[in-house]
Amino acid sequence: MLEVGMKAPEFTLQDQDGREVSLADYRGKKVVLYFYPKDGTPGCTRQACAFAGLMREIEAEGAVVIGVSKDSVASHRKFADKNGLPFTLLSDPQLEAIQAYGVWQEKKLYGKVSMGVVRTTFLIDEEGVVAAVMPKVKPDTNAADVLRLLKGEE
Repeated sequence: MLEVGMKAPEFTLQDQDGREVSLADYRGKKVVLYFYPKDGTPGCTRQACAFAGLMREIEAEGAVVIGVSKDSVASHRKFADKNGLPFTLLSDPQLEAIQAYGVWQEKKLYGKVSMGVVRTTFLIDEEGVVAAVMPKVKPDTNAADVLRLLKGEE
């Protein structure tokens, strides 16, 4: 897992419109980079909608929101349209960024062990350095926690 003060790993992935997006495109802005398991699941939908609901306030703090999962571009487009998501969703089917950020981990569900994305949020500063790491975040409070962090309240 990455730690505060480390350079955020660069990546270039396709967004929900099939455009290539790189972390470097956001130099000079704060980036809320959140990794989530799967489009359309209840927790991931609540998390995404919470970010959508706070977008204006997050943007007022000079930050952008980017969600990353291993779902396809088409899945992201459908998820964004269905939920009115006003931010970028990146498709990482090869686990390029997911592994670089250390969020592909062993998970246990009902006694069954499998590999998957552990819901994690990173705040990356204007210089591309990790400013905060929020591991195993809760979908319902993650966006509000990020906003408090951006405002310097945490």
